[in-house]
Amino acid sequence: MASAIPRTTKALILRKSPAGRSPLYHDTVIQEHPVPTLKPGELLVKMGAVAFNHRDLWIRKGMYPRLAFGSTMGADGAGKVVAAADAGDPLLSQRVFLTPMHGWKSDPNGPETSDFGVIGGVSFPPLGTFADYVVVPRDEVIPTPPHLNDEQAAAWPLAGVTAWRAISILARVEAGHNVLITGIGGGVALVALQLCLAMGASVYVTSGSAEKIGKAATLGAKGGVNYKDDAWPAQLGALLKRNTPARPTLDAVIDSGGAEIMRKTDALLQFGGKVVCYGMTGAPTITMTMRQVTRGQQLLGTMMGSRADLRAATAFLAEHKIVPVVSTVLPGLEAAERGFEMMKNGEQFGKIVIRITGDDAKARL
Repeated sequence: MASAIPRTTKALILRKSPAGRSPLYHDTVIQEHPVPTLKPGELLVKMGAVAFNHRDLWIRKGMYPRLAFGSTMGADGAGKVVAAADAGDPLLSQRVFLTPMHGWKSDPNGPETSDFGVIGGVSFPPLGTFADYVVVPRDEVIPTPPHLNDEQAAAWPLAGVTAWRAISILARVEAGHNVLITGIGGGVALVALQLCLAMGASVYVTSGSAEKIGKAATLGAKGGVNYKDDAWPAQLGALLKRNTPARPTLDAVIDSGGAEIMRKTDALLQFGGKVVCYGMTGAPTITMTMRQVTRGQQLLGTMMGSRADLRAATAFLAEHKIVPVVSTVLPGLEAAERGFEMMKNGEQFGKIVIRITGDDAKARL
């Protein structure tokens, strides 16, 4: 086992809100605790950067299952392996990122067992990334592609595997397809945009912000519409007719809103076209009628993905030198509350990241 293992680590810990607080909003505090002794098959990762997901905000609002007060927050993070139970482990001194979900190895349909969960703030899996050092099973890390620094790598895992499963496995996006991605600006939507473009698809987006639509266009989107305008489906149809007059239809919709997405897109979605939903920020239901049934349109639900999915997505990311979009890099765990406030306000275009250490050898953003 490598020497110079630290005795303690700082971590951002979930703490139950005081009784009577309304609306409910749990606290987070920075605490120092001992670094556990490494067991066989475990690694110690010195975190270089960690990233927020909306689930972190939902956890603080009490809207996420299996909350564990006293546990470390965070599902995404990247750093360097500084110790291993096996002194000859080839991952020693390697840059890695953590897999954000445990209990789903490779089954294309879903987790193999009921022991499935996303790390951070919950009772299972019992670890989180918002810390100086994290002890993790060696099977739950993946080498960081060399073209990414730690902040960029931290922005990748949960959004990356969710987007990959949605577009590659379920929507089966191919070169020449027309794809609509709703709610551009969030981590999953932006990664989906980047992956679809690398696959050779034409991408259209929706947002409530003209600025975010413009930023998506600079990344390569063909155009976008404001979902706050009731006429947005007709506006999108006009964009499709202008850009691909011979085939002005959508092959797939990658959606995070739910609600009436099927009704609003069915006239644009080709026969047999797919709507893949990975979230329901608009409403906890999706309306599907006989109109969509007779057109053979498919509604597919998805969540995260398997470890095999994440490895395949990372290989594609490395091959195409895709760099996840980082909105903001905050200086240290002490700045975490600012990150939560940014998520509350929807300010970000891309991922909100916390820089933990300055050891990353790659160029800074």
